[in-house]
Amino acid sequence: MNFQKKRVIAMLLAGGQGSRLKVLTQKTAKPAVPFGGKYRIIDFPLSNCVNSGIDTVGILTQYQPLELNEYIGNGQPWGLNKTQSCAQVLPPYERFDKKSGWYKGTANAIYQNIDFVDRFDPDYVVILSGDHIYKMDYNAMVEYHVANNASCTIAVRNVPLAEASRFGILNTNPDNSIYEFEEKPKKPKSTNASMGIYCFNWSVLREALIADEEDEKSSNDFGKNIIPNLLNAGHKMMAYNFDGYWKDVGTISSLWEANMELLGKEPEFNLRGGEHEKIYARNHAHPSSYIDDDAKTVDCLIAEGCEVYGTVRHSVISVGCTIGKGVLVEDSVVMPGVVIEDGAIVRHAILGENSRVEKNAVVGGCDKKDISVTSKGAVVKANTVLAAGDML
Repeated sequence: MNFQKKRVIAMLLAGGQGSRLKVLTQKTAKPAVPFGGKYRIIDFPLSNCVNSGIDTVGILTQYQPLELNEYIGNGQPWGLNKTQSCAQVLPPYERFDKKSGWYKGTANAIYQNIDFVDRFDPDYVVILSGDHIYKMDYNAMVEYHVANNASCTIAVRNVPLAEASRFGILNTNPDNSIYEFEEKPKKPKSTNASMGIYCFNWSVLREALIADEEDEKSSNDFGKNIIPNLLNAGHKMMAYNFDGYWKDVGTISSLWEANMELLGKEPEFNLRGGEHEKIYARNHAHPSSYIDDDAKTVDCLIAEGCEVYGTVRHSVISVGCTIGKGVLVEDSVVMPGVVIEDGAIVRHAILGENSRVEKNAVVGGCDKKDISVTSKGAVVKANTVLAAGDML
């Protein structure tokens, strides 16, 4: 499809509190949480947009927006600061008609920014979430949407039947047209789980958003309101099957698992890729990492700017970290700027940005079901224990 003839923009929902990440989001918006050694979660949908040829992205922020806003800046790291491109942060604001303020739901967030979308007069709008890890060609999804003459297309992935009740489930005809939507059904009829990625005809979505806002009983949510309403109104809606890697990293366990799935010779999710699969990020220049003669590293990712004197096994070590002498780090995620002092032991843990584990302290245990977590800037005192599953 020629994007010059059919204008497509993306609206990226990045305002959620992320309370299930507990101490990791006390001071940081979920999309700004570090991932994979040198990235933030939001880098993945933003990079997908660039790689898909979508050059206008509205980023809707709300909770703890300062760090995320600074990180996105003018969109330069993702190539979204050029003459015909745009990465625009869209926080809540007051309007003359009082239909504004804090975003009440995913649909209300887009409704409050109708004027922004109208400025670009798009044919299609892609709605994205800022807290998923994956690589996806949105261009292919838009082409599928156009080819099927749909009003709305929803990306779906097949999930195990035992997990289907956790998702919005789309029941489809043989041609992938959607005839029923069930929000987290107790007895799902299919395993087509919505990924929360939508492609809409803007004219259809615009009208639906306005109607939804006038309904005082609405939750102003895409899954609960917009999608069922369009389906009930007879609009053609299609399911777009996606079979690549995708992870909702909204919980401590899923964030830890996603980082662990980067490791190994053939990782489940490969950060490396071709020209159209690159993940872009805002990274400050760091010197090359120093690995001491006495250090031992096994099956790990170590980003730049680190000093490693101890042992690191099956772990992700982010930019600017220090691993002291006699340290053991195993099955853990160490976020940027962390210092682990001599003699400390860290197992099955996530250490938040700029936190410190002092000499001979112990963090975590041997059971990967109980992940220990430190918050941004936290200090585990020398000779103390942060037990398996505990948070600081």
